Amino acid sequence: MGYAEIHARSLADPEGFWMEAARAIDWTRMPSKALFDERAPLYEWFADGELNACWNCVDRHVEAGRGGQTAIIHDSPVTQTRREISFAELRDRVARLAGALARQGLGKGDRVIIYMPMVPEALEAMLACARLGAIHSVVFGGFAAHELAVRIDDARPRAVLAASCGIEPGRIVRYKPLLDAAIEQAAHRPEFVVMLQREPEPAHLVPGRDHDWHAFQAGADPAPCTPVEGNHPAYVLYTSGTTGQPKGVVRPTAGHLVALHWSMKNIYGVNPGEVFWAASDVGWVVGHSYICYGPLVHGNTTVVFEGKPVGTPDAGTFWRVIAEHRVRSFFTAPTAFRAIKREDPAGALLKGHDLSPLRALFLAGERADPDTIRWAEEKLKVPVIDHWWQTETGWPIAANPLGIEKLPVKVGSPSVPMPGWDVRVLDDSGREVPPGTLGAIAVKLPLPPGTLPTLWNAEERFVKSYLSRFPGYYETGDAGYRDEDGYLYIMARTDDVINVAGHRLSTGAMEEVLASHPDVAECAVIGVADELKGQLPLGFLCLNRGCNRPHEEIVRESVALVREMIGPVAAFRLACVVDRLPKTRSGKILRSTMAKIADGQPFRTPPTIDDPAILGEIAEALKALGYPRT
Repeated sequence: MGYAEIHARSLADPEGFWMEAARAIDWTRMPSKALFDERAPLYEWFADGELNACWNCVDRHVEAGRGGQTAIIHDSPVTQTRREISFAELRDRVARLAGALARQGLGKGDRVIIYMPMVPEALEAMLACARLGAIHSVVFGGFAAHELAVRIDDARPRAVLAASCGIEPGRIVRYKPLLDAAIEQAAHRPEFVVMLQREPEPAHLVPGRDHDWHAFQAGADPAPCTPVEGNHPAYVLYTSGTTGQPKGVVRPTAGHLVALHWSMKNIYGVNPGEVFWAASDVGWVVGHSYICYGPLVHGNTTVVFEGKPVGTPDAGTFWRVIAEHRVRSFFTAPTAFRAIKREDPAGALLKGHDLSPLRALFLAGERADPDTIRWAEEKLKVPVIDHWWQTETGWPIAANPLGIEKLPVKVGSPSVPMPGWDVRVLDDSGREVPPGTLGAIAVKLPLPPGTLPTLWNAEERFVKSYLSRFPGYYETGDAGYRDEDGYLYIMARTDDVINVAGHRLSTGAMEEVLASHPDVAECAVIGVADELKGQLPLGFLCLNRGCNRPHEEIVRESVALVREMIGPVAAFRLACVVDRLPKTRSGKILRSTMAKIADGQPFRTPPTIDDPAILGEIAEALKALGYPRT
């Protein structure tokens, strides 16, 4: 059966489709049905089933005789170490940690904050919580104390599992002082902290509250897996909120496992036993879905990579990891490939690496510009698949399903909706727009399994944030269009669609043109306020390493390129060259923050920003262009 038939069946018979998919995982009690719609528009999947996530990700592979297979490869160029952990070893390590937590009284429904870098112990902490039915909330390691305190107060954890430090190229990030400050600031006090001491920067332990990771587990009996209901939260993951108060995305256990298991073969095209690598972080949704739970539930070997695409030691580190560990399917952010392309535009560092095991590269997290996709295709000689999803959805909304059939790739499109996703493009009044017309992208309810059913302790906010603007739909917050073949094009966040003299224009379309300039490695376009036209586009250009041409020439050529490809209607006249763009740690460009700086509006420095100093550099570049207008 091909993609079109499978997608059509998933919408016509969601009950049959998802119950069939549910049989691929282990249950202690099969659900009576797939969809529970009694509280529509609040939906649940597999609610009365019973299962355990850790059993499905670890124990069942050992029971099936595959305990000797490598479950986790930890590759850490920042510490120059590599190690492998088998499924059998992982089961023993997780069961012992879970037993130590249970000895402290931790159990089903209790919350645990995890504050760790990219080490195997981070996955073990997640799985140990799942083993007990505890609900984990991973906070990106090194997050500021205030932001960590806000999450502690919202999740109200009984425990925190943390590491003493993170290791970055050229610096040590001390986590323990940040954690201590967060606990001091928070109104809620966790009962205890378990601290993984890392050699470069061991931490001071607070007597009576803090425990050494290894000493804490000494003598603990291995804990069995605790079955939980299908709708029991596996975790809460906080995503930025427009009010400054983060939103706790709830991930129900059963739908999460069913959807991820289905996606590994059908989307990413890997078979059990093969190596899958998502170069992300456990603090982001990609780390939850495709470093920890997705690969392990499907029986794949997962790579935990502690490094950067450039600088550890150079722009060839991805090629080394792929070759050394025989990675079959690779997933990273477009911003990582733009960084590699900027450092090594000719791809010289590919030489000497055998990349023949690699079948496909998947990109997500930021819009993948066609120039970067073409560069990756040319250098890697494999399909480069842009796909689109969100923290809220937990798995891809749109992709090219390599495990079902490789559809024609349309550069600039994340391809087509995956099973269960009924995607529509709507105008401001909620009416569907014709193909090729820019609009708000929404998904007809119910969302498929694995997606958020609500926000943690904030049901009203969930409805207001996602379900109220277009009744009967989930509002994605993204803008784009569909072509005549049903392919989606995600052009910008809805907030980044600009209005130039009454014309709604996509900043993504302009960025696509700018990125095609041979000297431009990366770019961003924002809308700035204009008295005459309402808004005008303004471009920021980062150039390839070694480009010595005058910046004025490149800006002039870039402006001409946009006017040629999009037309005078874009009114694109403003651009400047900058060394770098402000981004979140997951690689998303902070366009709305740049727009507020340009318009002289007050803004809050996003807690997820990679380096706050970049905002000062952007302000200086804008000042040279005469912004903000006074």
